[in-house]
Amino acid sequence: MRRKTLKFAIAGAIAFLIGFLSTIRSAPAQEQHGDEQRFDMRFDMKVRQDFFLGFAGDKEAMARGMKACEETLAADPKSAEAMVWHGAGVFAQSTQAFQSGDQQKGFELWTRGLKEMQAAVDLAPDNVGVRIPRGAVLLTASHYLPSAQMAKPLIEAGVEDYQRSYDIQKSYFATLGSHPRGELLFGLAEGYGRLGEEAKAREYFDLILTDLPDTTYAKRAATWAETKSLPLNQTGCVGCHSAK
Repeated sequence: MRRKTLKFAIAGAIAFLIGFLSTIRSAPAQEQHGDEQRFDMRFDMKVRQDFFLGFAGDKEAMARGMKACEETLAADPKSAEAMVWHGAGVFAQSTQAFQSGDQQKGFELWTRGLKEMQAAVDLAPDNVGVRIPRGAVLLTASHYLPSAQMAKPLIEAGVEDYQRSYDIQKSYFATLGSHPRGELLFGLAEGYGRLGEEAKAREYFDLILTDLPDTTYAKRAATWAETKSLPLNQTGCVGCHSAK
């Protein structure tokens, strides 16, 4: 496993989450249905800055973020948002083990992180505050794995997360900002493309071209339409400042 690139992959995913989660839930309150969708609605606000700093190398910040998740889970073991963030933290900690040369510990943490994030999705399959974090981490990390065989299950799970998030938000999706719309549509399009589902990829790239013209997302969609692939440096998050 390429240790440095994997570390940057997860750090990039968390950086993406900070911008994405700050706007993805800006839909009108009346459009958010059910107790599950309202549950622990802004847990990410409590921990995301610590996780961002932690993934950038601040061990104290990471410890604070993980502690906040663990305290929430101690009070409510079914807090799916706390669970998914904690799982993302464990997943990222695996990179430290890989970097130190402890392959066994690295894979143990990697597996545990994946299991925790899956458990969160199983608890709250219709909560975008759970689906989006896992999907972002998995899709981003999948680019840096050493083989297509290792990457495929992460891509499949990430695409499933994004697809469910899109379906949940479809009735008010047009009211969201260009950044959250672009990131979700691009993640779906690029993910389906990497899975070999060209028709689905084209569907979402076409949506980008129609709904987000004159944006970086549209430029990437046009590149894919010509080549049916994208270079790695065009698959990451488009910063909020450069979405247009």
